[in-house]
Amino acid sequence: MKLHQLRALVMIADCGSIRAAARQLGVSQTAVAKSLRELEEHLQLPLLVRNASGVLLTQYGQSLLQHARQMLSQLERAQLELAHLSDEAQGQLRLGISPWMGMTLLPEVVMLFRQRMPRVRLEIFEGLMAVTLPRLRDGTMEFAVGLVSSLLPRPEFVSELMFSYRMAVVARHGHPLGDSRSIHDLLEQDWVVNYTDASHEAVMNELFGQHGAQIDAQRIHRAHSLQLMLSMIEQTDMLSYCPEPMLTVPIYRERVRKLPLAESFATDTIGIVTPRNGQLGVAAQCFVECLLQVIRRRARSARPEDVQLFDTLELLI
Repeated sequence: MKLHQLRALVMIADCGSIRAAARQLGVSQTAVAKSLRELEEHLQLPLLVRNASGVLLTQYGQSLLQHARQMLSQLERAQLELAHLSDEAQGQLRLGISPWMGMTLLPEVVMLFRQRMPRVRLEIFEGLMAVTLPRLRDGTMEFAVGLVSSLLPRPEFVSELMFSYRMAVVARHGHPLGDSRSIHDLLEQDWVVNYTDASHEAVMNELFGQHGAQIDAQRIHRAHSLQLMLSMIEQTDMLSYCPEPMLTVPIYRERVRKLPLAESFATDTIGIVTPRNGQLGVAAQCFVECLLQVIRRRARSARPEDVQLFDTLELLI
């Protein structure tokens, strides 16, 4: 198998057609089709099927695609590391970040990283681990800074723990139940939350089940972005559930508040998550070093915003 053949396979999978793949690769359709035909002949397996809307990968093509992504990603990292050794590091680093960290620590980390590796482009994904794990698995992302829970597939991934923090029930300022003292007082309210399919039962138990409370499932609504969730909390009487560090971010602090409930909720942990058998490239190592430097400096800072943030966190590094 040759690299140009694997690149053609990946681009066809991403673009959905040979024509679009050729345009992205800057070559002719004939060249892309020939690369795939040669690859199929070498493997003696069909990798593509054509239909009215373009092309689809067969089960053999899908299996090879994951390995092709990993191989091309490893090659990109090797080229970046060699360039770094010659003081000409350039390329791209892809990583995932927990949303509240993206709004608090990330900007300073990025500026420090840019000083050290000015020719490396960043591609940063914000979201839950459900967004980042598939990319870590196929090699298109080097690491993620996100939630480490019992749902993390341990055989595949390892984590270096950084923080722990508590979750909180929140409502808009001026909410009629803003002074409630128990989760049992909130069971007739609508809720909007941000979580994955796999974590539904865990979230319901954290919020209600462990406290002996039951709520009608029709009162639980899901928002697949934090901005949507914030808008729903702020402009309605919906309640929500979020990390306490999020409440130190001005856009949240000015719009929502933690309810003074007697019940305690989950303690979650943030860590650096990587594939078990993977090794961080030079750019990823540099980014992690910048991240740790910023965390340690701001944990010692006397600035009110830093004190407020780190009062909600327990450092594990």
